Amino acid sequence: QVQLVESGGGLVQAGGSLRLSCAASGRTFSGDAMGWFRQAPGKEREFVAAIDMSGGLTAHSASVKGRFAISRDNAKNTLYLQMNSLKPEDTAVYYCAAATAYGGINYYTDLAKYNLWGQGTQVTVSS
Repeated sequence: QVQLVESGGGLVQAGGSLRLSCAASGRTFSGDAMGWFRQAPGKEREFVAAIDMSGGLTAHSASVKGRFAISRDNAKNTLYLQMNSLKPEDTAVYYCAAATAYGGINYYTDLAKYNLWGQGTQVTVSS
């Protein structure tokens, strides 16, 4: 089946780091833009970062810019999110997603542009 599976979440102290991975399977995703979104309890799912098909262009939300970095390895069909200088407000379930439609990089900040979603991985940042 075609699916995305996140991994790498866990519990970390404020100021620490985590690296999330998203393994894609069932087809190649080299023609898709991909993104990371997160959702905290009682809040809407929000954009975190996006990357274009080749990995040459990225976008990050203002709240994570300078701390998080999205990347991809198309040969491995894998998406990554390196998270540094973590804050308690980063606590959320993190989801990866794939988008088949074309647009500029800012187009992919909209969760409605994504066609396929993973199940999510919990990230908890303690004080």
